[in-house]
Amino acid sequence: MEHISEHNILMFLIQLAVLLGLARGLGELFRRMDQPTITAEILVGVLLGATILGRIAPNFQEVLFPPEAVQKNMLDTFAWIGILFFMLDAGLDTNLATAWRQRGPATVLSLTDLIIPMAIAFIPCLFMPREYLGEEGTIIGFALFVGAIMTISALPVTAKIIQELQVYRTDIGLLIMSALTINDVAGWVVFALILGFFTEAVFTLGTIAFVLLATLSFAIVFLALGPRVFNKTLGWLRSCHVPEPAASLTLVCLAGFVGGAITTWIGIHALFGFFIAGIMAGESDLLPERTKRVFSEMVHAVLVPVFFASIALRLDFIGRFDLLLVLFIFFIGVFGRYIGAYLGGRFIRQRHAHSKFIALAHIPGGQMQIVIGMLALEYEVITETVFVAIVFGAVVSSMIAGPGMSKILRQVKKRDWMLYLPLNHFIPYVESNDKEGALEEICQKTAGAIKGISAEEITRAVLDRERQMTTALDGGVAFPHARLEGLEGPAVFLARSPEGLDWDSSDGLPVQLIFLALTPENDPDAQIQIARGISEATTDEAVRKELIRSETPSKMLEKLRAAATPGNPNNA
Repeated sequence: MEHISEHNILMFLIQLAVLLGLARGLGELFRRMDQPTITAEILVGVLLGATILGRIAPNFQEVLFPPEAVQKNMLDTFAWIGILFFMLDAGLDTNLATAWRQRGPATVLSLTDLIIPMAIAFIPCLFMPREYLGEEGTIIGFALFVGAIMTISALPVTAKIIQELQVYRTDIGLLIMSALTINDVAGWVVFALILGFFTEAVFTLGTIAFVLLATLSFAIVFLALGPRVFNKTLGWLRSCHVPEPAASLTLVCLAGFVGGAITTWIGIHALFGFFIAGIMAGESDLLPERTKRVFSEMVHAVLVPVFFASIALRLDFIGRFDLLLVLFIFFIGVFGRYIGAYLGGRFIRQRHAHSKFIALAHIPGGQMQIVIGMLALEYEVITETVFVAIVFGAVVSSMIAGPGMSKILRQVKKRDWMLYLPLNHFIPYVESNDKEGALEEICQKTAGAIKGISAEEITRAVLDRERQMTTALDGGVAFPHARLEGLEGPAVFLARSPEGLDWDSSDGLPVQLIFLALTPENDPDAQIQIARGISEATTDEAVRKELIRSETPSKMLEKLRAAATPGNPNNA
């Protein structure tokens, strides 16, 4: 039995310092260029691994990353902890309750984006040369694995893109996130089942039935009963005065360990258990958005960069690069997800431009595809050459989605959203001290300004939308909104709460500026334009402070108009 020596620890710490330092540094550079940080993380592994450093300075590369089993296992263990926690965080970001409320259109959209890409990938993969199959792979298994991989979209990548485009809290943003949530859960269930079936030593009807029933039972029990158990446990810990966010974070991690252990026992991968456990914990009413953000920042700042860099360390991206295969994987993945989501958008009666926007939001492969591809490689269903092609497809698809979605938004005719915010739409002071009370108060005060629609109808529509997903933006700003049938034209109201209201914002700040936007049911572009205009006008902290301090509505309008004017430095 080999023991960990002081030298092993020294080399392990050096490896972590080099990988994390370079991945984070290069990742920040890529972020400033509006590129996904995963590209930088993989690039670090390419530079330090067999692809570059192993070719130009093999001796030095071997010194830095010794081939001894103990040394490799130490780095691999850290990397695996990183990907397990990455899946836990992905689950926390998967708002299943919101997706369920949107289950009609979101389910249709997610089904087309699941079935069509899988069919587009599965059929041609049946005719792939056997050289691309792993040692344990069959042609059916290979086609199913690749098909499942091609259905998965990178929800975190898409979320980041639509946040940067200021449409995350709009109805189209809600639809996209809900559809991707259902797609992620369904895709992972399908992949977990395929993995369980094709990795069983004895492939019988009994083993198939056990894996299928056990997997579905685990998911249903965890998602149906788990949030209640999590809430009760977290409430009990708080009653015992256990410090926060330590209590919440510990409980989240424990849920991941339990979920991972159960799915491993079932015969599918622990990653699926961590993912479902994250969804379960994220559904808890007692787990604030701020705590989720703290956990996510820790995972993505320390653990995830090392994992993706370590994957690339082990691969020779030059020796395993097959141009035709890379183009094939990229095409069936991007085309399949795009056409599936576009047809789904048209089927639920989205406009052509909106359907294109939704379709582009589904094409990023990102981290999720790489993780699933890594599992297929680990179980020898695919070869390293196929995995390299999957990595290229995932990275490039994540890079092209943002510019494409931005181009579509630029094609929408711009409007001066400030025209919908006259002086009599300013509410200098909100008396209510909670979110729902404040929204009811604001909606009541719209009665004189909105013709043909009662304050009760407006209140009901606004509260229904707010319960689906918080409309809090960062910086103490909220953007509650509703689309109303029979409304003649858009209307925006601005209310202030100097003391601040708890709005479950991701940055944890209380909301002091509340922009209520009411738009016609048949004018979805208006809501997008207003959302982007408000986000751009309130980006600067100095502007927000001026709006809170302004003594009269005319002063507030003046400050807001200055910030919203095109070419204004605050609006850059």
